[in-house]
Amino acid sequence: MRETVEGFRDHVNPGFLEYRKAGAKGTLGAAVEWSDEKNVFTDVNGREYIDCLGGFGIFNVGHRHPKVVAAVRAQLERQALHSQDLLDPLRAMLAKTLALLTPGDLKYTFFSNSGTESIEAALKLARAYDPAKPTIVVATKGFHGKSFGSLSASGKATFRTPFGAMLPGFKHVPFNDVLALVDTFNACRMTGDDVGAVLLEPIQGEGGVNIPSDDYLPAVRRLCDEFGALLILDEVQTGLGRTGQMFACEHWGVVPDIMCLAKALGGGVMPIGATVATEAVFSRLFGNPFLHTTTFGGNPLACAAALATIDVVIAERLVERAAAMGEYVLAGLRGAVRRHEDVVVDVRGKGLLIALEFVDDAAGFAVSKYLFERGVLVAGTLVNARTIRIEPPLTIERAQTDTVFAVLADALAAMKGERIALSA
Repeated sequence: MRETVEGFRDHVNPGFLEYRKAGAKGTLGAAVEWSDEKNVFTDVNGREYIDCLGGFGIFNVGHRHPKVVAAVRAQLERQALHSQDLLDPLRAMLAKTLALLTPGDLKYTFFSNSGTESIEAALKLARAYDPAKPTIVVATKGFHGKSFGSLSASGKATFRTPFGAMLPGFKHVPFNDVLALVDTFNACRMTGDDVGAVLLEPIQGEGGVNIPSDDYLPAVRRLCDEFGALLILDEVQTGLGRTGQMFACEHWGVVPDIMCLAKALGGGVMPIGATVATEAVFSRLFGNPFLHTTTFGGNPLACAAALATIDVVIAERLVERAAAMGEYVLAGLRGAVRRHEDVVVDVRGKGLLIALEFVDDAAGFAVSKYLFERGVLVAGTLVNARTIRIEPPLTIERAQTDTVFAVLADALAAMKGERIALSA
């Protein structure tokens, strides 16, 4: 533990020790991860924690699912990384699988290593599709990653302002506000800066698990069609069953022109991102497939993990399970916070993407810390604790969630009795 803490302090970033939500700041009170399995992880002292964070959406099929681990191990025995010059079969197989799995006529996939890279590819595809329409409309409170292009699309000042001017061509509008979107489309057309694409999360994850009204995404789709703009949906956190549909956009029957995936696609074992587009959009790369590339994207180990992950999601009916468990968890959380409305503002979610919103950061931090000290891991959204997420593996068991409800109720009761400090 001492080596780990000192290593972070002296060679990784001491800010992690100052900001982390668990343990005494800057001391050895932190948990040092050591192993994980299914719905729990174990620290270096052997203490188990119920994972209600899910790696911010990575562990949909649980930690170290045997089928995913076995697929990666088998591929490692054959070939770890591809030559970059020949045709690798697993990339072809995974791309075909995603064409079959995704809605509508999404057909071609560019593979990368992360969510922010999948967004970068989508932004370049949109610009290449129609260079005469330079504007990309995005939502406030949206989060699409931290590379320069994806950060320019994101709507959180905390991450943007330290780096000065962002890339030009992005217009931010309030999420779930169709009229604001209409005004922006019309204004951009009048000034000659026509909108080429709209980039949205179907449900804003990092922004606080913000769920749109049922008419929002269908209206956005119609508006894009009317103005000849592309619709890009960031399903990096909501994809692969998280919300009780294979992809969150399917709740509203909306099909994008470009879909971005990552996080859960690697099964919690390998990092992988994917940008899936229609043939009309992706064809801009047909003439020169080297216009946008990445060294490690679509490597055999990552593709093996993704194929195994999709198999597990379907075979174990995890999409249906997320829908059913989501209703159970929402009900349990609402029961736990009953009579504590002075502290908990809202409990909301879809599937197993759920948020608890508190009156302020201090309350959320205190509850998060209490939960962690009693073996439950949660986390805030966009580096604040006012809204904390409940985002467990889709394999979470009822008995484990019952424990979470009980600990949460104890935390709120303790807060009311002033036995836990409302301080960071």
